[in-house]
Amino acid sequence: MPSAARRFALNHPHAMDAVLMTCVLACVVSASFFGTWDAREPIAWWPGLILGIVATAALLWRRTHPRPVVVVTGVCAIAAVGLGYLTTMLLLAPVMVALFWLALLDERRTAHLFGLSAVALMVPTAILQAPRYASFILVTLNPALALLLPVAWGSALRLRRAFTDSLRARAEHAEHTREEEALRRVAEERVRIARELHDVVAHHLTLANAQATTAAHLIRNDPEQAAQLLTGLSSTTATALRELKATVGLLRRPDDSDSPLQPTPKLEQLPAVVAALATTGLDVTVTTEGEPRPLSPAVDLTAFRIIQEALTNVSKHAGTPTAQVTLTYTDDVLKIDISNKQGHPVTSASTAVNSGFGLISMRERALSAGGQFTAGPSPDGGYTVIAELPLHF
Repeated sequence: MPSAARRFALNHPHAMDAVLMTCVLACVVSASFFGTWDAREPIAWWPGLILGIVATAALLWRRTHPRPVVVVTGVCAIAAVGLGYLTTMLLLAPVMVALFWLALLDERRTAHLFGLSAVALMVPTAILQAPRYASFILVTLNPALALLLPVAWGSALRLRRAFTDSLRARAEHAEHTREEEALRRVAEERVRIARELHDVVAHHLTLANAQATTAAHLIRNDPEQAAQLLTGLSSTTATALRELKATVGLLRRPDDSDSPLQPTPKLEQLPAVVAALATTGLDVTVTTEGEPRPLSPAVDLTAFRIIQEALTNVSKHAGTPTAQVTLTYTDDVLKIDISNKQGHPVTSASTAVNSGFGLISMRERALSAGGQFTAGPSPDGGYTVIAELPLHF
């Protein structure tokens, strides 16, 4: 059916019903007046016409009650054949339409059962009422095919509709899934950028604050050392601005010419962090055990940020002049141990660390890289952070 005709049929169901009723009624009228075996011995036309009208009227409920409609049209057709009317497609038109709609709307097994039942009742009735000279094939094969054809056609159309609906549902599900995946990735990217911003701001501002405080304390008694601290403060703020620009640049469009090309921080930049912290009075010792192995970019960044955040927490809260960083390389795992073994009592250190988002950020970074993370007070009064990261992720 052309698309225009299909749209018309969907938008004007009552008009299509009127056309269908007119065509079916024309068929049963023709079967009533001309559907006799022998023109020399005609039978009354009005019984067939009444049965045909009843069967045609029953088709009005074919969409809502397809099974009863098949029963009514089938009974009318069998009654007409029993009265002696010729078994033609004109006479069987109402029951054919009813069987088609049953196959289209109901289950395939039900449609086949009704179709075979109609054939099993119609064919013997036609054989008993047919004259001796009637063709056996015409009496049996003609009604059987006439009743089974609409069942097969309706079933095929129903399967096609079901297939089309399934394709549409799969397309909608795929579109919905793509939207959910896009939203999930956007959320993950926001969390990642938030972690980067937190680490950059927390570390560099803490370092700058410590340098500025120390310089203010020494500016009168030791101007030379205060000048060195202020020089380091300038370097710290410049580094912070570069990293902030690089992180915020992730939010820019790829075609933006102002997007920064700052490389991602790595463990090889750890000496610069240690040197910057040394200007604030924190002596950090870095020890490497095992043979250093190349790390994937994600693990390299995660290890650097965890160490940076942990040392920032030591500088802010521990109140100790020393910290120990131990990097242990095994075949497939990098173990990071950051501790301050001579800090304040356990309660103050742990409370300070847990009061912000530093510990949460470190744990999220370790887990996102496929590793493990633990943190807690040490028996000697300090605080220990341990992260185990796979070498490749």
